[in-house]
Amino acid sequence: MELILVNNEQTARQFLDVHVVLNRSHAGWIRPLDKDINAVFDPATNKAFRFGEAVRWILKDSKGQLIGRIAAFVNKKYKTKGDEQPVGGIGFFDCINNQEAANLLFDTAKNWLAEKGMGAMDGPINFGDRDRWWGLQVEGFVNPPYGMNYNPPYYRQLFEAYGFQLFFNQSCFAMKVKDQVQEKFYERHDRLAKDPNYSARHIRKDQLQKFATDFSIIYNKAWASHGGGKDITKEQAYLIFKTMKPAMDEKIVWFAYYKDEPIACWLNLPDLNQYFKHMNGKFGLLQKLQFVWLRMIGACKKFTGLVFGVVPEFQGKGVDAFMIMEGAKIIQYKLGYEEYEMQWIGDFNPKMINIAESLGAGVSRRLITYRYLFNREQPFKRHPILN
Repeated sequence: MELILVNNEQTARQFLDVHVVLNRSHAGWIRPLDKDINAVFDPATNKAFRFGEAVRWILKDSKGQLIGRIAAFVNKKYKTKGDEQPVGGIGFFDCINNQEAANLLFDTAKNWLAEKGMGAMDGPINFGDRDRWWGLQVEGFVNPPYGMNYNPPYYRQLFEAYGFQLFFNQSCFAMKVKDQVQEKFYERHDRLAKDPNYSARHIRKDQLQKFATDFSIIYNKAWASHGGGKDITKEQAYLIFKTMKPAMDEKIVWFAYYKDEPIACWLNLPDLNQYFKHMNGKFGLLQKLQFVWLRMIGACKKFTGLVFGVVPEFQGKGVDAFMIMEGAKIIQYKLGYEEYEMQWIGDFNPKMINIAESLGAGVSRRLITYRYLFNREQPFKRHPILN
């Protein structure tokens, strides 16, 4: 086997090709856009390079055939509450069903991370935000939502045989849009709906700055205190929303307010993979025209949940049910969506899992984030439960 460092245009192209070669025969696979993968490793577009670095390798057999790939990264912003050592990451792992080949890739990444001062590695994770390319699929190997990893079932054995241990489980929940939610959602909604201080509204693209500011307020109260989190500025939030704008459907992005102060948000997007599965990884001019056409004819029947949160002082008061049911008045009866799938929820977040289950949603797929401690004598600890 030949291990090759990705350090030029040709090897960067082959890094993309590995994933295609090893997965194109799987009926449930949707090819990600090349530009999305390349952007992870481009310092000009990935802000994670301000705080760390990344490296990639590809693996060939004796005949020069592509048989594997892996990326490794260090990011000083990547921390989990309770970590006793610096932790690096591995991701974008692909490999034939051969433990020796997998071990070579894992060893290479581990050695590089150890040289950078890391004491453990998590994987497969992203060099950046958790909403993309995070976790190893272990159930539900079909039609991954946009930005989600896809891998064959045997990858789990490759990870666990090497010595990776389960750091946390990730569950996705899905339901039919027309499914009726539990009665308690109606009851909680009706109780708050009688109070004129509460209101809910969907986003408007012509007021993006205002809603981005509202999101930053909610985010900083609801999530920034979680392990390793940090505040987001209203300028950063606006850039995120501006990036989302071309794909955004106003009527599936909702905010709740109390006396006009933002207290909750529910961010959804059409599942872009319902468009991109027709484009073979490309997004040039022809594909952009195709994208516009597919949107015009309503080709996307599925939307995905990205973010859901309620500020701490309003948790447990029924705000979640109020906002969801206000949105449901439009989403269930006035739009053309048929399926809804939420982005993964970690088992360290039981409150959010409870909301998903209360909606009547069922588990659609499961993923795992693993951790490998370099000191094999060190006691292993799972990801802590969020308060």
